[in-house]
Formats: sequence, C-alpha cells, structure tokens
Amino acid sequence: MSDHPFKHSRWPASRRRDFLRQAAALAGAVALGPAETHAGDVPADATPSGTPSAPAAPAPFSGYEYFSPQEAAFVEALVNIMCPADAYTPNGVDCGLAIFFDRQLAGPFGQGKGRYLRGPWNAGPPQMGLQSPLTPAQFFSEGLRAANALSLSRHGKSFDQLEAAQAEGLLHEFESGGAASPAAVALADWFNALVYPLFVQACFADPLYGGNHDKVFWKLIGYPGLPATHALDMVQYRGKPYPGAASPKSIADFS
Repeated sequence: MSDHPFKHSRWPASRRRDFLRQAAALAGAVALGPAETHAGDVPADATPSGTPSAPAAPAPFSGYEYFSPQEAAFVEALVNIMCPADAYTPNGVDCGLAIFFDRQLAGPFGQGKGRYLRGPWNAGPPQMGLQSPLTPAQFFSEGLRAANALSLSRHGKSFDQLEAAQAEGLLHEFESGGAASPAAVALADWFNALVYPLFVQACFADPLYGGNHDKVFWKLIGYPGLPATHALDMVQYRGKPYPGAASPKSIADFS
C-alpha cells in the first residue's frame, strides 16, 4: 500500500514530517538536508494538537468554478480527512486544497486539453497510465458520484456526512482496491491515478494555483519556493538549509 498522507493523520509528528519530505521529493521539491530550516521549528516529538498552530492568512481565492455544491461538499470533506488540522498545518480546506482541485478540473488539465480522446480504448500496460475516454474532470465527477453512492449504501450518509473514521476507512478501501463501486467505476484507479496526484500537487504547487495557501507546506519542509530554481543556489545549498526558506517566494511574489 502506498504512503498516503491520510494514513499518517494519527501518527507521531516525526513520521508525518518524514512523509512530507518524501512527498515533496515526489512533487519536484528540492531535497532537504538533515537540518531543515522550518520543519525543525516544530519539535520532532510534538503531538499534533488537532488545531493549527497559527491562523491561516485570508485565502486569495473564493468560490468554485467547476464543482457543484454536492461535489464541493465531498471534496472539502476529502481534503480535510487527508490533511487534518494539527500542529503543522491548518486543515485541507484552509490550506486551499479544495480550490486547487476545482481550478485544475475547470482548466485545461481537467478539460482534457492535449489528450488523445478518440480511442479505441484498449487496456494498456500500467506504465501507460490510466486509459479512459473521459476527460480528467469527467472521470473525477464519475468517481465522486460512485464514491458517494458507496458511502450511502454502506452508512446511509453521503461522504461529507460521515464520521472521520468512517470516511478514512473508505479512502483506505479506495486506495487498496477493496471498494466495489455500485456504479462499476474503478475507484482504485480514480483514487490512485487522479485524486491522490491532485492532492500532492495541491500541497506543494505554487500558491498561484490555489493550493499550498500561505505557502504553508513549503514553510513546513524548508522549501524556498521560486529561488530554488536558481542554478547557483541549487549547487551552493544542495543538502543544506536555504537561508530564505522561512519566507518562501512564489511566482506571484516576482510578478
């Protein structure tokens, strides 16, 4: 089973920090040295308090462009389960993760720009990725409806109305392939090939795209943001704490 962040919501703080370092590498962030500038600000043996250590700054985005009210409720519940509020970050909604999902699905990626959508739709080898006649946005909505239908059949409630433990249990089933969708949608493909990658991107992408609000994940792992692309700095600070990591810079900061 892959290392998904919602698995770690009740783990010791040091293990969640280790996960974030690994996820940052997968998302394309620079590797950090043994003495991280910002993650080390929180003691490694701290116990998440269930609430953010500091209130988040006002979000620059508001409203949804793609999600219906029902889809928005589902996604907000989803990102709050996968990124619970604790001593390190606010909850997923306050981190902007739901907005990132919405903007990506409303934009060129979600609408299938540049994708071959004519078929034939034969099963391909795993290394070719998901093969589907649906755009990412269509596939996301189909999977969301199937997940909600499963939630209703199991618990008599939509996903956003579930207790945290029930919702987390369903996510584990989606990830492992153990959930049989009433609508015959492959929920394992939906979760692993679309939902989870969007979640990682939402955490570590430039805040310009809606997620990683207030650069909270960059600050957590000691990532300086755009200055990390400066070639000389990459050489000079590889494996070392970056001096500006406590105040990372996004694309918008240089606009």
